[in-house]
Order: sequence, then structure tokens, then C-alpha cells
Amino acid sequence: MPTPSTFVDQTKIEVQAGKGGDGMVAFRHEKYVPNGGPAGGDGGRGGSIIFVADNGLRTLMDFRYRRKFKADPGENGRIKSQYGRAAKDLYLKVPVGTTVYDFYTGEEIGDLTENGQELVVAKGGRGGRGNIHFATSVNTAPEIAENGEPGEFRTLRLELKVLADVGLVGYPSVGKSTLLSVVTKAKPKIAAYQFTTLKPNLGMVVLPDGRDFSMADLPGLIKGASQGVGLGIQFLRHVERTKVILHMVSMDPNNGRDAYDDYETILHELASYTEDDLSSKRELIVASQMDIPGADEKLAQFKKDLAENGIDQPVYELSSITHQGVDKLMSDAANLVSEVEAEQAAAKAKAAAEAPAESKIYKYRRPEKMEFTVEKIGDHEFEIHGEKLERLVAMTNMDHQDGIMRLARKLKKLGVDDELRAQGAEDGDDVYIGNFSFEFVQ
Repeated sequence: MPTPSTFVDQTKIEVQAGKGGDGMVAFRHEKYVPNGGPAGGDGGRGGSIIFVADNGLRTLMDFRYRRKFKADPGENGRIKSQYGRAAKDLYLKVPVGTTVYDFYTGEEIGDLTENGQELVVAKGGRGGRGNIHFATSVNTAPEIAENGEPGEFRTLRLELKVLADVGLVGYPSVGKSTLLSVVTKAKPKIAAYQFTTLKPNLGMVVLPDGRDFSMADLPGLIKGASQGVGLGIQFLRHVERTKVILHMVSMDPNNGRDAYDDYETILHELASYTEDDLSSKRELIVASQMDIPGADEKLAQFKKDLAENGIDQPVYELSSITHQGVDKLMSDAANLVSEVEAEQAAAKAKAAAEAPAESKIYKYRRPEKMEFTVEKIGDHEFEIHGEKLERLVAMTNMDHQDGIMRLARKLKKLGVDDELRAQGAEDGDDVYIGNFSFEFVQ
């Protein structure tokens, strides 16, 4: 039996960016400085978490046992108006072909398709301002500083889709792995039973004329695969990125299956894939295992069935054992890859040309209203929810009375007091905003 696969192409992880450093409350008291004043520096920026595509990786295995990642916080501000040091960003390597989604909303955050490409998945919090920023003509010695902004926390779903120019598809045991082993240096498991291939195998084909392309041996599909039968849809996603499909159909007369039915079944599964109609991809039809006695008669019937169903395409006769037809197939596959790449480049250029030019006129935008909700959670207890409001509270330094009074003024200006009254709040009621609580006073 095949050994358990260590190929991992989907995983869930949690990322926590670093909190910004807290701003400092400090004053100058040097000997020869007649005008002292506030001298608290700003906190440093927290570390962000950044994915980097690395073509040396082939699987998401590194994330299988470690699922939580946390970046360092920024350094707090210092005296003498010195800024805190920013934290280093945390870089995580992922395979080329990784797509990143928000685990709960399903929103696509980014797609890493090129070696070295970077994607910020959790942004570090900005450093809090020190009291040097809060001096006014009325308050020349403010005891006000901001705490650092919390870093972003996200739960992510990583999905790897193998990046290959050419994908080998077909029923199990039609010779896909054998062909890959013949034309590349890949060493896939090969045996005479269904689902020998439990993971995509990737190899590089190098032609005598110097051209090359990547080829993936994708796990065997069967009827109902797009609905989860057999290996199911877990590997259909790997067909999405391929430019060309080599559709392999076995000509073994002893396998008990009709060649055209096999061909039509696989096309149906590709077309039924929920995320995309994969049957529209350019393909080359390959009649494999032509070295088996009786294969010629089955091939003749297969060609007849194709013609009767309006499919006017050449059929490549192939034997990976005797290498019959391999060179011609690889050369034509390379030609088709180049043709598809040219079509994709032209479509991309056309889309860019038709895109509306960005306006160079920047209009004033009214600041977004800080939305919040007030919820009564018990007798004389209220809870206030709102992402921006909670961030404002988290960044307020409660160690100094000036900071608390500044927060109270902001809450009143934002209409928090009025909304609490409207919800029936009375003097002495407890109000909670995140981890902060205070007593309501009319």
C-alpha cells in the first residue's frame, strides 16, 4: 500500500502582528536648559508579518505543526524626545503558488505567484505619541501620551495550488507518473493500482533546443471527483494554474473501460469544478500505453468516437516504456505553452490599456464617522463595541490624569455620552469598552 502522503496543500494559521511601542511622558530638567517642557518620545512601530514566496518550497508542511505566529512589539518611547526602536518584521516563507484567504470571511488577501513576492498579512501597530506632541499654549506641560496601537490579528487559510505550465490529467494508472519520470528528473511513486499518486509531483522538462517548461503529474480523477468522490476536489485546484493540459487516455484493452467515456468523464469533472470551468483550458489529447497488444484497435475506435462527437484534434500516440511519441509530444506541448503565454500577455496588456486612467485630482474626504454600538448587558451595566473606538481606548495611557481627561472629552465629542443616556444609563452605572471600564456620570 502507498505510504501516507506528507504533501500539505491547505492549512489554517493565526498571525499576530506586534503592538506599537508606548509613547513616553517625560520632561526636560537639564542644568543649562532654561525652558524645559515635555520631552517624551514616540514608541516604535510593531513588527508586521509578511509572507515571502520561495520556489524552493513545494508544500505547506512547515505550517502543519506550528500554527501560531507572533511578531515583536515596538520599543517604548524614551526620555529626551528619543523615539523607540521599531520592531523587525517577521518573514514567513511559503511555496510559490500559495493563495491566502481570511479564514472566516473567505476574502482573498493575496496570491503569491512569483519567487520573492511579498505579502503583508498582518500589519504592525504604529507607535504611540509621546507628550512632546500634546503641548499647547494652554497646557505647556501635558502629562499625556498614547499607548502603541495593537497589531493586527488574523486567522488565515493558506491554499497551495501547484504552479505548472503543463498538467497531466486522466484516470488513475493511465501512465501520468511514468511519463513524468521519463521526461523530467522527478521520481514519483509508480505502481499498478488506483491512486498511486497521492500528491502532485512537479518536474522540469528541458528540450534539446533549450526551451523548458514545468510539468505536474496531478492525482488521478474519477467520475464524481468534483463532488468529492475518490480523491475529490482536493487536487482539482492544482489544475487551475496550468497553462496547458495533457489529457491522457489509456489504450489498454484489458482495463474494462471505454476510452471515449474516460475522456468525456474527465472533461465533465473539470467543467464541474465549482471555482472555475477547467475544461476550457488548452489541451493535447494523449493516447497512452500504446505498447500493450490490442491498443491499436482501441485507439482506432477512440478516434472514431472523437470525430463523431465533433472533436477535431490530433491524438498523440504514446508509450512511456518504449518512448514512442514522447519527443513530438513534448515539443508540441512547449509550442502550445508559448502560444498560451502570448495570449495571456496580450489579454493583460489590453486590459491595462482599457483601464481608466487614475485621476490626479485629489478631493477632500470627510473623515469616516467612528461607528459604535451600546449594549445593555445587565442591571446598570453597558458595553460599547466599535473597532476604531476600542483602538482609541487601547491607545490611551491611563496612568496619567491628563490622558484620562483627554479620552473623556473625545468620548463625549463622539456622542458616546448621549448614546448611553438614550439607552437609559444613570449615574454610577458601569460602562465597558474592551478591557477598559469607567463609571458613568451625567
